[in-house]
Amino acid sequence: MKNFFLIGCLLGSVLTFAQVKISGKVTDSGKPLSNAQVQLAAQKTTTDSIGAFQFSDIVPGNHEIRVSFPGYTSLRKKIKVGTEPIEVDFEFKENTIDEVVITGTMKVVNRIESPVPVEIYKPTFFKKNPTANIFEALQNVNGVRPQLNCNVCNTGDIHINGLEGPYTLVLIDGMPIVSGLSTVYGLSGIPNSLLDRIEIVKGPASSLYGSEAVGGLINIITKNPKNAPAFSADVYSTSWGEANVDLGFKTNVGKKATLLLGTNYFNYTNPIDDNGDNFTDVTLQNRISIFQKWNFARANDKLFSLAGRYFYEDRWGGEMQWKKKYRGGDEVYGESIYTSRWELLGSYALPVSEKMLLSFSYTDHDQNSVYGKIPYLAQQKIGFGQLTWDKNLGRHDLLFGTALRYQFYNDNTTATTKADQTWIPGVFAQDEIALSEKHKLLLGARYDYNNNHGSIFTPRLAYKWNPNANNIFRFNAGTGFRIVNLFTEEHAALTGSRDVIVLEDLKPERSYNANLNYLRKIRLEDGSFIGLETTAWYTYFTNSIIPDYDTNPNQIIYKNLDGYSESKGVSLNADLIFGALKVIVGATYMDVSKTENNVTTRQMLTEKLSGTWAISYSFPKAFLDIDYTGNIYGPMRLPTLGPLDPRKDHSDAYSIQNIQLTFKKLRNFEIYAGVKNLLNWTPAKGNPFIIARANDPFDKNVQFDPNGNVIATPDNPYALTFDPGYVYGPNQGIRTFMGIRYTLR
Repeated sequence: MKNFFLIGCLLGSVLTFAQVKISGKVTDSGKPLSNAQVQLAAQKTTTDSIGAFQFSDIVPGNHEIRVSFPGYTSLRKKIKVGTEPIEVDFEFKENTIDEVVITGTMKVVNRIESPVPVEIYKPTFFKKNPTANIFEALQNVNGVRPQLNCNVCNTGDIHINGLEGPYTLVLIDGMPIVSGLSTVYGLSGIPNSLLDRIEIVKGPASSLYGSEAVGGLINIITKNPKNAPAFSADVYSTSWGEANVDLGFKTNVGKKATLLLGTNYFNYTNPIDDNGDNFTDVTLQNRISIFQKWNFARANDKLFSLAGRYFYEDRWGGEMQWKKKYRGGDEVYGESIYTSRWELLGSYALPVSEKMLLSFSYTDHDQNSVYGKIPYLAQQKIGFGQLTWDKNLGRHDLLFGTALRYQFYNDNTTATTKADQTWIPGVFAQDEIALSEKHKLLLGARYDYNNNHGSIFTPRLAYKWNPNANNIFRFNAGTGFRIVNLFTEEHAALTGSRDVIVLEDLKPERSYNANLNYLRKIRLEDGSFIGLETTAWYTYFTNSIIPDYDTNPNQIIYKNLDGYSESKGVSLNADLIFGALKVIVGATYMDVSKTENNVTTRQMLTEKLSGTWAISYSFPKAFLDIDYTGNIYGPMRLPTLGPLDPRKDHSDAYSIQNIQLTFKKLRNFEIYAGVKNLLNWTPAKGNPFIIARANDPFDKNVQFDPNGNVIATPDNPYALTFDPGYVYGPNQGIRTFMGIRYTLR
């Protein structure tokens, strides 16, 4: 043992003696750049007035230096440290400002050059408030709200600028594989471990992406295996008993293939009933998602990637005494959902001199659910293929494409008498014209043919003017269309609490949209940065299909609106960086309404005012970061069940706030802990109850008159039926969390 001790001391002395200095300079187009942040492992520093930086006592081995500056894409360099001092220089250039995006124009372009405003969110942003999936992570994005649709099973969708979830198209690597059943039941199964960034476009994008991109789109860009860490792990748990595990692994397979494998496992098996209604406040879940992505090396760096994901979830919510033996019966109420889903997507650049890209995806979704005693058994298959040709001709940057979408849907409900199979071929074209150095014009159009609804044409126009590098104006206008599938997007239709009434053959919705965007960047002499972005929009809808909850409290009535609906508003985003303090704050004011028979009403479950924030402060010497995140939502109209219903018909303003501490001294490790929902807010605050008739979920003691209307009785003084659809925010109160991240480059 003495020998081992002596050898250890000797090696320690050698390593200590061998520790070296690393220095360098950071410049911007040849000029010194002060206050740039430089990071090497757990050490952080900033450049001085002449752009210089220095690290001392660096252990020999392989390292990576990362340099970041507000408004610019980060620069990285890998170095090998021996026994001699090393000098490493970095230079920012004009083309390194901002990130690249692909969503707005279906091309890889610099964000500042895109005529379509695109918002980018990196994993660093979502780590400020760790969540088990991307659905929850979006709660801190301005103008985007994850909406729960049921108090019992907690399924949900994503609202953009107040529009319901079916108006939002969710893409993975540009492929429309998240729609229909997956929007309601599978959205929560997208793990954060595969995320490279999320790109968000607010406003119609049907001219490029077809149906469902009416309110906007969210493109989830997965990691490139070449750039992913060799291994990553993120594990955390909460005081409610939730446990989440994210694992990522990268390896080379032979000489021409790189594989990225990601796994997410989430488990919550601790029934809690804080609001005292004998129903679970949060659904119990057992979920696993396995993802892998292959990149293949080809001549001339031509792209070829394949990705696949399998997702399985078993979730239930209901009365606290519910067991699986009660599934589908009328003895104890429970909503039990088994979801099985697999996805395949890929991209292949054709082996020709032109830039031609073939993209494809296929999904198979199987749903086995019961809502009390009502079964919902459904299958959905979506196949998608797209070929694009990217061609540059002088001032014209052209894009031509053709797409084919196949949709299969079938369920056991009485509304689906036979399986629905739809083929939607389409073609689209786009021309981005460089009118001058400061002016760009984009013209685009798409034609689709739906075998049920005929021809659909969607044009588009975008204009960008940047008088200088720090000011950009963008104007966008276009049309959109959406085809409705009631039973994959309206969860309340499945709970059995309301009957679904369809009064006519529903026509596709059409929308006409215009928005104006202004981006301003301000760099101060001390290195501080202020980024401001504001957008005003207006969208006009014809043939709107808005569920009518008001006419009859026991029904959901569907028909094309005999009138019009509107969505209009303004939003502001601000990024502020002052040394170790970083602030991201946003606010949105909007008015979403429908007008029929000269009567205008606000849309259900749509707030007029919302705000989000993420405030971060770093203590480099203590290796500690503090993140304070939150959101606030104004009042929204709620689906009450009649004049005697004692629940509020409009919600109060509410806020969800969180705080997190992250310790980064240990190499490759991050240890984090914090508190979610600091104010302990839940929808039960100020309401006599949330779930109507929770004591009689099968309506066994509800009495009706000859016309089917509920009669008030001593047992039912408010004349209500069982209804879990009165939901506008999460039922989960305050809780602590703690986790650890490990990353091996």
